[in-house]
Amino acid sequence: MERWSGRVALVTGASAGIGAAIAKVLMEAGMKVVGCARRIDKIEEFASEWDSLPGKLIPYKCDLESEQDIIDMFKWIADNKELGKVDVCINNAGMSTSETLLDALCLCTKLSIESMQANNINDGHIVMISSMSGHRVPPSPATRFYSATKFAVNGLIEGWRQSVREIKSQIRISGLSPGLVETEFAEAMTKDKDKARKLYDSISCLQAVDMAESVKFILSAPPHVQIHDILVRPTEQVS
Repeated sequence: MERWSGRVALVTGASAGIGAAIAKVLMEAGMKVVGCARRIDKIEEFASEWDSLPGKLIPYKCDLESEQDIIDMFKWIADNKELGKVDVCINNAGMSTSETLLDALCLCTKLSIESMQANNINDGHIVMISSMSGHRVPPSPATRFYSATKFAVNGLIEGWRQSVREIKSQIRISGLSPGLVETEFAEAMTKDKDKARKLYDSISCLQAVDMAESVKFILSAPPHVQIHDILVRPTEQVS
């Protein structure tokens, strides 16, 4: 991770869970991390709590359902003398409708690649947080629609990979597909705190830090190695 020290990472959905854990790991590697989310107050708390780490966390309020918010954020990064560019983009989009989730992911990826090209960054990296549900449809009515969006995300990973190859760029596009991770996700999906707690207590779940370490592994690969997707599930998870 030494080559990333002092460079700029954008982490979407950095106010909790996997996004927050990834932001911290990148700070530990010495990166300047723009953490964006609607709940900027949580990111500001993390910035204060982690201020002794080698890197720096810069909170930015952005609603990923708003195309203009995303465009404004990339302009702000470009105009900021401390930042100026994006070397790494972690697309950690949270729950949303399928259209806005995929639109946000595509726009963040597009603008990140444009930033890298404008600044002659040929070793940039984009990581899309997908799901095991993008590789199989769980036998549960509650997750079938969600699964469809993640199948689309996995298609986009390959589509963007092909796009950067076509422009003869060494920018890499990778995915991370977790199984059951103990975050706020289950409660947000079910709207039932007790049901979510029961699910997380049913097995020894993955933790957000496990996913952050997987991202670290992806970013640590040498330039000639393309890690396309990592599938990670709890040892006890059946499906």
